[in-house]
Formats: sequence, structure tokens, C-alpha cells
Amino acid sequence: MSSNLIFYDTETTGIHKDFSQIIQCGSVLTDNLFNVIDQQNIGSRPLPWIIPQPKAMLTNKKINSFSSNVSHYEMMKDIQHQWKEWCVDLPSIFVTYNGHAFDEELIRRQFWCNLLEPYITNTNQNGRLDLMLMIHNVASFFSDEISIPLFEDGPALSIKLEHLANEHGIDVSDAHDAISDCKFMIGLCKVIKDKIPEVFDSFLNISTKEGVKNLLYSDEFLALGEVYRRHPFKYPVVICGADNSRPNDICFFDLSFDPDEIIDLDFTEINKMIQSGGRDLPLKKYKINKTIPICSSKYLTKNNHFDISHDELQRRADLVKSNKDFFTKVSQAMEDRIMNFPEPNYVEGTIYSGGFPSYRDQDLMKEFHHTDNIEQLIKISRNFEDERFRLLAERIICNKYQAGIPDDIKTRFGDLIHERIQTEGKWGSAEKALNEIDKLLDEKESEEDQKILLATKDHINTLKN
Repeated sequence: MSSNLIFYDTETTGIHKDFSQIIQCGSVLTDNLFNVIDQQNIGSRPLPWIIPQPKAMLTNKKINSFSSNVSHYEMMKDIQHQWKEWCVDLPSIFVTYNGHAFDEELIRRQFWCNLLEPYITNTNQNGRLDLMLMIHNVASFFSDEISIPLFEDGPALSIKLEHLANEHGIDVSDAHDAISDCKFMIGLCKVIKDKIPEVFDSFLNISTKEGVKNLLYSDEFLALGEVYRRHPFKYPVVICGADNSRPNDICFFDLSFDPDEIIDLDFTEINKMIQSGGRDLPLKKYKINKTIPICSSKYLTKNNHFDISHDELQRRADLVKSNKDFFTKVSQAMEDRIMNFPEPNYVEGTIYSGGFPSYRDQDLMKEFHHTDNIEQLIKISRNFEDERFRLLAERIICNKYQAGIPDDIKTRFGDLIHERIQTEGKWGSAEKALNEIDKLLDEKESEEDQKILLATKDHINTLKN
């Protein structure tokens, strides 16, 4: 099925996924030939409990956000409305750069914190592609076709979006602006599509779980490429197990290892490998709900990427895939993993741990977005079954209205502001940020940097007072 592409990028107040805020989001809708159909460029002012980090502001330069009359809630509603509208007639593939690690996580959390649907990028037949992870594969196997810039004259590589765009003649004069970064991604995709079209189309195909599964269970062994500490690593792999209790988790067998020495190991030895992990073991764990930097070995333009011939690697792949007992043992070891994730003690961190909203709460969320009556909003907030959504609703209400707020809600909101601004925690520290600004003011000589730092300092001081 053909899809449109939605390229998006965010500029934020910091790098902590739970406590940073999107202050600009740029999105560009294209068809599958990269013809621009529509775009959205939207920003908002920082929330009153968010401390902008000085280095983040120096990077994105978005000090105009401090005086914006658009609230974060309004911005996130507009983003979701636009994206849904773009996907009405045709599913879309959402393309980011390092998005699985950052932008996608922020978008999800901030939809969720504003009582909006968090998973629209990978539901309703939509897919998502992290272009940076695609570049991992390209840098490992197709550097003859797609030039990869060097880091400080090499031999290490640089896979920063700005450097890749510059390498391929894309104007990077406005880097770190969300819309500009979208255009860098579009330009880079055009280069890849032109040079290695089958590989590019393959990555689009694995932007959904169904597409990933089709590739995982295809006949050929797969080429997995990663860039680690600026150096490429190449692995010939085949799927060898899956976690039935966590359906997104799968395991690859690294065909660099002779399967004859591994597949007949007893369960204890296999379980030990699964539990220990590590880059140099024959079993490698991945998630199919995120971009995996793999392609079919049939697309490789050279047959000397590995120390073993393709014929032998294919023989090994067929041996692993045909051994159902080995698949069962690996799958059982995957299920038996002990996953210790500490329970977050702040509401922003509970998007994945607290469960999905009930049908009643989903209905209340829809009602919440369709009224501006403060009394009705307060009534809705008090009727949420899940306390998390009550607290999030109260934040939206208190950030929108100055009067007519009940004392208990006003007290909880005041406690939030005091905690996030006057105390130190994972959310940062106003005092530390101000001290960092003073230090940077002594170091930075450019007039623009000085202006950004002083504006950020003024904003933080306003939050404190």
C-alpha cells in the first residue's frame, strides 16, 4: 500500500524526555516522491513549571517562545489535529531523525500529558521510520553509493543530520530549526532513493510491524548495520526467537557464529546469553516496533562485507530457521528475562507503566477538548477514574485560567510550581540553570549568544518570582 510521508522535527527546552518541553514542531507532508503537499510550523511558550536549559536554548535559538501567546496545550492539540487530517485518506509514514530515542518519545508524552491520543504515529495503518537508524545501515553497507561524512577528518564517521545534509549539497544555513531539519531529511531521502532505491523502499516497508515481520521471515539472511562510537559494525543475522509475552521483542542469531556450535546448547546456556546481552554474543535482542537497521542480503551490492561467503551465511540461516527446538528455547529465554524497571514517582513518567485509559476516561478526554467552560472542565477533571488524568487535566486548567479555580486544585498546582522551580530534581534546577548561564555569558562572545542567554535568564527569573 502506498503511503504519504510526514517528516517532523522538534525543538525543545532540554534533553530529558519527561521534563523537557517541545517549544517548536515542524511537520512537512509529502507524497512518496517527496513532493510537498502541506506543512505546519507551530510553537508555544514554555509551561510555567519547565526550566529551559541554557545549552538547549543556545542550540535552537527559540527565545521568541518566551513571549508566545500560544499555550503548550493549544500547540499539541493543533499538531494532533493536523496529523490526523493528513492521514484521513491515506496512511502516512512518520519520518524523524533519531526520533525513536527522542522526538517520538517527547511527542507521545506531550500528547498524553495533554489528554490526547499518544500513539497516532503507529496506529490506523500509519508507520514510523527513524532515518538515523536507516543511515546506520547505509553507512555500514552502502557507503560507496551514499557518501558518509568523516568526523574530524576520520576515520570515524559523523552521522549528524546537519553534516550529512552538507555532505550532499543540501543548504544547512538554518540548522536546528524544526522545519529546516525536515527539509534536510527530505533532501537526504531523495539522495538515498536515487542511489539505492530498493533499499530505501525496503526501509519504508519495515516502518510497520507487519512490514518488519514480512522481512524477518523472508528467505534471505539479513544485513544488520550499526554505527557505534562513530564506527560501522556489520552483522549477518536471522531471526531465532520471539518473546510471546512481549510481542515487540525478537532475537537475532549472528551468523558470524557457526550455528552448529550454538543451536544444540541446553536451555541454561542459551538463557545465560539472553540474560547477559552484549554486542559480541551470537544472540542479539531488538524491538520490531522501532526501526531496525536491517535490509535483505539480496540488496547488498558487494559480497565481501563479511568474512564468510554469502552462500555459507545463507546455509547457516536456513539451518537456524529450520531448527524449531532452538527457536523455542530462545523464545522461552526471552520470556524468562527479568525486567526491572523502577516505577516512576512522577506522573509524566507513567505513560507506559500506568495502563491505558478506560473507555469512560477516553470519553471524558474527548469532552474535555470540546469545552471552554471552566466549571465543566473542573467537573470533567474530577470524574476521571485514573488519578493521573485528573492531575494532568488540572494542570491544563490552571495554566489556562486565573480565576474560578477551586482551592484544592489551586493548592496542587502551586505545589507543582514550587517543586519544579524552587527545588532541585530530575526536572533540573533554576539555580543551576542561572549559574550555568552566568558561566556561559563569560565564555560566549557572539552578540547572538549573549542575547539568547540573557533572554533565558530573564525568563527563569520570572518563573522564580
